[in-house]
Amino acid sequence: MTVALIDNGSLEPAATRNLRVVAAELSAAIDVPVHPVSWKHSDRIPLAALDGDPAGTTLAPFVRSRLAAGERQFIFAPFFISAQGAIGSALRHELETLQREHAATPFDFTFVTGLADAGVIAQIVAARVRETIAIASLERPPVLVVDHGGPSPASAALRNRLADEARAILGDEVSSVTAVSMEGGDHAHNHPLLAEALAARFAASAEAASDVVVALLFLSPGRHAGPGGDIARICGAAEAAAPTLRCHLTDLVGTHPLAAPALAAALRDTLSTHQAPTLA
Repeated sequence: MTVALIDNGSLEPAATRNLRVVAAELSAAIDVPVHPVSWKHSDRIPLAALDGDPAGTTLAPFVRSRLAAGERQFIFAPFFISAQGAIGSALRHELETLQREHAATPFDFTFVTGLADAGVIAQIVAARVRETIAIASLERPPVLVVDHGGPSPASAALRNRLADEARAILGDEVSSVTAVSMEGGDHAHNHPLLAEALAARFAASAEAASDVVVALLFLSPGRHAGPGGDIARICGAAEAAAPTLRCHLTDLVGTHPLAAPALAAALRDTLSTHQAPTLA
């Protein structure tokens, strides 16, 4: 049996580094090797950008190499916000395609429950907001919980639910919590977009300094949520257009200490129903 932690993949080295850190934490927690695997992209990261370590492993080559070694059973821990969203569906479709391609060496795969099902994401978001409030000495700021935005209404519904849960946890510590998306304005379920919400915030209080906490509903740094990424640029453009607006970005969900233990618990539950895994 092969166990892997799988994310969407990124060309940003920091995303692969974080995936490897969390996979190592899971390996130690469940006493079974957990392979860090990306769906796409990470195999194109230059060697030098990963301090001489090999480039990231992507899904199809990883599965094929394990099949060649005699593996027939895979367990994947999803390292993304929604296992039921577009990414989760695409991953399952690719694995089913690989099953058809390798009919002569049939294999099975299982996805364990993700962080959203573990009930920890809202707790992490609230903790990240509190950290940001403390660092910036803010007084009951409004909070924008931002996800990527995409074609799946299920992902938007999850974003909205997590924002509601974070609002209940934070209570009077914040003035409001609003769910927004980074992009995807052609789909109604993604609105308001982050840029729209920031513009509306300034329009409502243009005469006074306005601090906004932008809570990142992202697991790893990358071109969207990393330093100088898309979200930082959106916030910078909003601040340039509204000089009294100040955006305070939280740290990420996937780097919080609660994330790895929740995934480890889900892996233990799944492993308990399967044969003892082969250590490899």
